[in-house]
Amino acid sequence: MPLRALFLDMNAYFASAEQHFRPELRGRPVAVVQAMTASTCCIAASYEARAFGVRTGTNVGEAILKCPSLELVKARHVEYVELHHRIREVVETVLPIEAVRSIDEMSFRLMGPEREPARAVELGLAMKRAIHEKVGPTLRCSVGIGPNAFLAKTASNLQKPDGLTVLREEEVAGRLAGLELEDLTGISDKMAARLRRAGIGSVRELCEASESRLERAWGGVVGRRWALMLRGEDVGPPETARRQVGHSRILPPEHRTEDGARAVTAHLVQKAAVRLRAMERWTHRMYLSVAFTDREKWKREAKLPGVQDTPTLMEAFAELWWHKPAGAPRAVSVALRDLATAESATAALFEPSRKRERVSKALDAINAKYGTNAAYFASLQEAKEGAGVRIAFSQIPDVSGERRREER
Repeated sequence: MPLRALFLDMNAYFASAEQHFRPELRGRPVAVVQAMTASTCCIAASYEARAFGVRTGTNVGEAILKCPSLELVKARHVEYVELHHRIREVVETVLPIEAVRSIDEMSFRLMGPEREPARAVELGLAMKRAIHEKVGPTLRCSVGIGPNAFLAKTASNLQKPDGLTVLREEEVAGRLAGLELEDLTGISDKMAARLRRAGIGSVRELCEASESRLERAWGGVVGRRWALMLRGEDVGPPETARRQVGHSRILPPEHRTEDGARAVTAHLVQKAAVRLRAMERWTHRMYLSVAFTDREKWKREAKLPGVQDTPTLMEAFAELWWHKPAGAPRAVSVALRDLATAESATAALFEPSRKRERVSKALDAINAKYGTNAAYFASLQEAKEGAGVRIAFSQIPDVSGERRREER
């Protein structure tokens, strides 16, 4: 089966980006954090830090005990997104990007002569060289080449940092035998336990299982899809529909109060509302949660009539927040769920509701032209900065509004 896909994974991206921006950090253990407090966790760690056992998700206090020389750096998401776009520009001089998978991952389709192993390796090396020479030497990446995007991604994980691995169809079971089921993208701890109950306890057994057996193990056609992917078939990405729009934040120390948490959450609601309108979606449910340092996590939902305007969503938020118990807030989360398209949403019937929609869209237009927070609802005043740009796993935020705001 031909080599159809090349996958590029930037290694320790956030930490490497900081070493790129700040030469004094190169060669030193670095951890990127959302807030400069011992109670938060590392969202990225350089390979120098990983040598001491510091990983993504490691508590900062624990990380410092493991690595006393650890350099903590507050995340700069706008800069990471801009650097991501620069990397994209450079690699596309070698090969067109088929899909951006996340802030630090992208996949490429190999065509014609590019599918020859020697030529595919040559392209992978050319991408590495282009990033090193045209962007920066601290930005290393791992490249995987395989019969489909899934196996190419899996191959990219076999040699880090700065690796290049070709994974042919006939090599899959043997080359992946040393991996745990959970090492494969798409298999959670829960799914791995389910596979083990079905008698599939290793990656080799997974690769050798029949389509019908995997369908039974997964309880549906997803199992057949896995069988085809592991055999090198080019099945393409599954069709998905976005189910929610949401944001979450670990609160910085200055916002770990009742008023501070409320202000940050209000900002998250308004950010989600802007995204909802940009997607031309309407929501029927709002979900709110608050994690505390001194009690169990609180969560609550509210039903909505299919809305997208900010004032109505802020009223729903205020009603939910009123039920929140007292405590020391640590993190907040908001999600707009049960999304509907324009075709299935019920249009606003009364003039006050239509006016709210028009005002919300007018503010969106102003901010798109003049920068984030050029105009905003008064409830955002308390925490304009507290819920700024963050990068989700598979979504690259538009940071142009942030830059225009800084230039004002």
